[in-house]
Amino acid sequence: MRVFGIDCGTEFTGYGVVELDDRSRMPRLAHIAAGTIRLSKKEKTPHRLAQVYAELTALLALHQPDVVAIEEVFFSANAKSALKLGQVRGVAMLAAASCGLPVAEYAPLSIKSSVVGYGLAAKEQVQFMVTRLLELDRAPESPDAADALAIAICHIHTAQTLEAQGVRR
Repeated sequence: MRVFGIDCGTEFTGYGVVELDDRSRMPRLAHIAAGTIRLSKKEKTPHRLAQVYAELTALLALHQPDVVAIEEVFFSANAKSALKLGQVRGVAMLAAASCGLPVAEYAPLSIKSSVVGYGLAAKEQVQFMVTRLLELDRAPESPDAADALAIAICHIHTAQTLEAQGVRR
């Protein structure tokens, strides 16, 4: 199973591709790719959303995942920020759907619990555990890329748990 994780943001949208290598006796997670889509504050919103769509669509075509995993929207004290984030999430879902890929959504607490073991973990803890779980030489280039990898790992862990329980998705 190859999962494309997306950490949506209005300035930086992280992506990460993780594959479950279950050919050996002990299945392991394999890091395929990770990075950050950087958006210019100077550009108007429609142009920025078009950039996210174009880059995600190209990355999805390149990495050929089986599924896309995205963080669920969280409630923010700032309604304007939440709306802008929702626009980016919508574009990310559109990119996945236009590539014919299913989308799974996970709450921030679930992602952190799955990767770190604690739902209120700090970003540094997430980066540390992603580096460890994927056996990387160094932490991902940005916290956004690390979060996207964590989202992908969360999906794989969830799928493994559901499979072990005999639940079909």
